Amino acid sequence: MTKKKIVVIGGGTGIYPVVSALKDLPCAISAVVATSDSGGSTGRIRDEFGFPPVGDLRQSLAALAQEGNQAWIRKLLLYRFQHGEGLKGHNLGNLILTALQDMTDSTGQALKIAQQIFHLDGQVIPVTETPVHLKIAYQDGTTRVGEHILDTNLVTTPKIDHVSLTPNCKLSSAAQKALQAADLIMIGPGDYYASLMAALVTPGLKHLLSTSNAIIIYAVNLMTRNTQTRDMTARDHVIGIERAIGRRVSLILLNNQPIPNDILKVYAQEHEFPVVDDLENDRRVLRTQLLDLTVHHAINTDTAHRSLLRHSQAKLRKVFKDLL
Repeated sequence: MTKKKIVVIGGGTGIYPVVSALKDLPCAISAVVATSDSGGSTGRIRDEFGFPPVGDLRQSLAALAQEGNQAWIRKLLLYRFQHGEGLKGHNLGNLILTALQDMTDSTGQALKIAQQIFHLDGQVIPVTETPVHLKIAYQDGTTRVGEHILDTNLVTTPKIDHVSLTPNCKLSSAAQKALQAADLIMIGPGDYYASLMAALVTPGLKHLLSTSNAIIIYAVNLMTRNTQTRDMTARDHVIGIERAIGRRVSLILLNNQPIPNDILKVYAQEHEFPVVDDLENDRRVLRTQLLDLTVHHAINTDTAHRSLLRHSQAKLRKVFKDLL
């Protein structure tokens, strides 16, 4: 039986459970990943070396590692140094990929070699090979450059109008090839602007998606993010995604599992709340339990923003198994 070709689009943390869920199913996986990250370990490395950031790419590589015999590969790729002058806070996987970038002068080639070294089944693809930053345009007319700005969670943050990539870039040839061959395209979950839109606004991608015959699925985030999606409902999220890809999505995944009150209180302190489901009359919506009840706390040396809640790998696997 020919394997279905599935492309997952987004950032590192958000699509990690999606890639992890798909790797156990009869499909060929390609993760097309945003490359505008400018915070944490990956931001420090890109400032020093000038290569496209690898943090989100590295997380998708780790997600491809199989349980059991490849568990240590995943641990190595995700390992973050807790001590050491100069090393503290850095991620080992980021350093490995940066070394391969330096040796090959190509992010795409570095990823291919890493996949061969670690015997990973699937491919991780940068959405563009050009070093880019996220340019954020706010509704008050101001603009700022740098994805890390979205980690500054201030109550008075103006609402975002749109984002773009700077300088000019183009869709990587590998991403173009994967998208053209896709039977199913999964968008998200993940930070709406910092991960999803950061990939979707890449020049050339909208045309490919708008003319694709693939089924397109969009997974709505569990929570709003004060610096990105304050007061945005599920419908607002979907409208924005469809505007970015130039067509309607085929299926919308929405979590309907209650979130524990103690976790809601922590989010509320950051002015972040569950995404309101106002898609009651939309027949494309699949409502199901998708919540991973494990609370993901960032370690002290990790300076990037991390969500406490994630989608469940096991629950996503069941959804995809039924779809396939």
